[in-house]
Order: sequence, then C-alpha cells, then structure tokens
Amino acid sequence: MKAAVILAGGSSSRLGEPKQLVRIGGETLLDRTVRVAREAGCDPVVVVLGASAARVEEACALEGAVVLENELWGEGMGSSLRMGIAAVRDLDGAVVMTCDMPAVTAGHLLGLMAAGGRMASRYGGRNGVPGYFPAEDFEELLRVTGDVGARELLRGAAALELAAGEMDLDTEEDLERVRMVFGE
Repeated sequence: MKAAVILAGGSSSRLGEPKQLVRIGGETLLDRTVRVAREAGCDPVVVVLGASAARVEEACALEGAVVLENELWGEGMGSSLRMGIAAVRDLDGAVVMTCDMPAVTAGHLLGLMAAGGRMASRYGGRNGVPGYFPAEDFEELLRVTGDVGARELLRGAAALELAAGEMDLDTEEDLERVRMVFGE
C-alpha cells in the first residue's frame, strides 16, 4: 500500500491567513489536496496539521483522511514530515506533498508512484515535492530536521515534470495568480 503524507502545518505568515483554508475551484486547498491523493489511490491519506489546527480541522471536510496534530510545527517542516512518515512506516511507500500546490493532479501522483523508487516532481528548473519515497527511504526521512522537509532528499532523484508546479501560495500576489489559472 502507498500512502500520502500531506504537510499542512505551517503558519502561512507571508500570506496572512491559513493557506489550507484558501478556496480554489470551490474547495479549500487542503480538501483539494486530500481529494487528489485519494483519486490517485493513496491509502491512507495522512494530513499533518500544526498552526491553526483547530480552525483548519473545523473548516475542512478532510474526507477519509487521518489527521495528526504536530505541536512542534514551529520547529519547521521537518517535524511534520517525521510525524507523517512515522504514521505510515509499515507501508510500501508514501507520496509526500504540501497543500499549497494546486497544479498537482491524481495523474501526476500516479506517475510518481509508478516509478517504484524515489521520485521527485520537477518544476522551475529544480526537483521538489510532491515526491514519492519507497519504504527503504523512511529511516532517512525520519531524521530530517528544520524547515527543509524532503527537498534535499529529492535533489538528485529521478523526476517527473509537473506543469505549473512552481505555482504555489505564499503571498497575496501568488493567490491572485493562482486564482486566475484555477478559479475561485
């Protein structure tokens, strides 16, 4: 079985509101990400919340997701990654993703998982998440610290191009650009 670990614990300080709750195409970014992971056949779908956890959990449907709350979210993305991977460590592999990348599709996730080995998404001239990690990578993921997340492990990995993957949501300008492409 292949899981999805969705990292959604950041404070969205540059955006000024929880990006997990931003609505794109009629659904919150976090619900969209959960839906895409489920459409790709990921099971379980683990969502790691942190800042604004209660507000996010109340406002999102999180259909069928396993929700974890990372009280150490302030230490950076690495703490959320460790918590999510620890929850799926007995499975065959996991897609690691964030909730602020609306260009990600179920087809893209299926492509990452089909490769079998470590696989990154490629956009903006570099590798990044979503990335697929087979179980043999889990111990390394459990040692990640700080705010780097899985990026360093994906740097030299094989990669699958993700059109518009560089379009994420960190600022109000990003949000305006994303809404022009994906709707409100």
